[in-house]
Amino acid sequence: MNYAEFKNILEIREENLYRDVYLENQDAIRIKKEATAVKNFEKIFNSVFEITYEKGFQAMTMRDLSCHTKLSLGALYGYFSGKEELLAIIHKQGNSMIRKIFGQFYDPQANPVEQLRTLIKAHMFLSESARPWFYFTFMEARNLTPTGREAVLSMEEYTENMLLEILEAGETEGIFIKRDHVMTASLIKAMQQDWYLKRWKYKKRGITVDTYTEYLIDFTISFISL
Repeated sequence: MNYAEFKNILEIREENLYRDVYLENQDAIRIKKEATAVKNFEKIFNSVFEITYEKGFQAMTMRDLSCHTKLSLGALYGYFSGKEELLAIIHKQGNSMIRKIFGQFYDPQANPVEQLRTLIKAHMFLSESARPWFYFTFMEARNLTPTGREAVLSMEEYTENMLLEILEAGETEGIFIKRDHVMTASLIKAMQQDWYLKRWKYKKRGITVDTYTEYLIDFTISFISL
């Protein structure tokens, strides 16, 4: 699977992304017309990502968001009570998206090498497809409440633990050598983050997400294989 093939599959998921935001937060939203809410959540999220990329979430005002989305302040408050709740909704939906995509592509019955390849690809390709979301989540995690920050750390542990389980299974099956698998999983995660945090560097060098992903997979497997 390359990035183009991943995108063809993911497009079905993207059509429902903001509907999921609406459905998972329906009780707290005053807007009950689904089509309107879904369309406006797309505007709101994209505007948040663009504004905060330029000036940061804490510096963004509700008036900034109103101007960017062309929605009145009253309309915005129909979807969330304020910036903190909006931030929590974005992180919650990001976590849900990652879990669903991993569940869609990951095959627990495959051998550890294929599991590792698939998991790295799914993470890399999702971060490329939803880069504003990943970048925002990483950069703005510090502005979360303690509860929200705990949720982000839990998500970090979830993805690293999946890698860790594969590495340990590979060692048990005699495919991977014995190493510090916790450190290995952590380093894989850091290299994945480097892609979407420093996208400009790889774009300047003409490195595509497919090239980076294959190099990361080959680098990892050569490090852990017998």
